[in-house]
Amino acid sequence: MPYIAIKAYPKDEETKKKIAERINQAFLEIWGCSQEAINISIEEVAPENWDEKVMQTEVIPQKDKMMIFEGQKNY
Repeated sequence: MPYIAIKAYPKDEETKKKIAERINQAFLEIWGCSQEAINISIEEVAPENWDEKVMQTEVIPQKDKMMIFEGQKNY
């Protein structure tokens, strides 16, 4: 705990490492879990496949659980 799965448009390796590290640090500092408990994955999805593979199948069905949806904070 936790498992953070990120789906995003393709980025270079350095950018992916930086975002993973920031998320990692946030979970260490704010969530209070140990380093050994953190799992982060990044799956790249091409822009032309985004709606079909992510929005329609994962985001929209989970809309009520989204902390931020389409840029709007839900908290």
